[in-house]
Amino acid sequence: MRIDRYISGCGYASRSDAKDIIKRGIVVADGRVCTKPDDQVKEDSVVQIDGTTLFYRKYVYLMLNKPKGYVSAVTDRHYPPVTDLVGEQYKPFNVYPVGRLDRDTEGLLLLTNDGQFAHAVMSPHKNVRKRYFARLDLPMTQEDVETFASGMEFKEFTAQPARLEITDDPHEVYVEIAEGKYHQVKRMTARCGKSVNYLKRVAVGAVTLDENLALGEIRELTLDEIASLYPEAYPLKHK
Repeated sequence: MRIDRYISGCGYASRSDAKDIIKRGIVVADGRVCTKPDDQVKEDSVVQIDGTTLFYRKYVYLMLNKPKGYVSAVTDRHYPPVTDLVGEQYKPFNVYPVGRLDRDTEGLLLLTNDGQFAHAVMSPHKNVRKRYFARLDLPMTQEDVETFASGMEFKEFTAQPARLEITDDPHEVYVEIAEGKYHQVKRMTARCGKSVNYLKRVAVGAVTLDENLALGEIRELTLDEIASLYPEAYPLKHK
């Protein structure tokens, strides 16, 4: 591949900035100085910039603790997209959100540039369940638990049986669903005559929101977390 693409793929710099770095004569690949952006290297080449060794990777997998006010998109005309929260080191990877969270919902949102990983997480055939914490205006009851467990028919889709867990405070519950459709938790709750005052996603499959992440912060998924959602690729893509 081209050396400027390699540098960008390491998250070191954008393609355009990489070209300027190469012109300075400080990029060494497998012992030779690279002088042109289209100089060829391999994925397993040893590349250094001013003595610093780079690590190439094609894909990145990120966990974001999404705050309210951001939309699950790459760009938006009216509201800030979640990609505005991605650090500069990940900008060259052009990540995008896996699925969506409503603008007023907080919590776990995954981002990646690996389409197969995104498909594995979002495909209904994979049955990757999503878990939410909700605070309600009225208390939930055992009857509501049974209503959630029986599934619900909506105009656009049929919600599969969902798990409703009532905490010690019946105004606060955990909801586990399979689909993650638009406003699904709020609509299922409304079917029981209650309204959601606060909603936060706390888990996708076996991946739970890192309690050390403040709102708006991002970290990379661990290999175990990636494998739990995308076992077909583990460990082939993550040597």
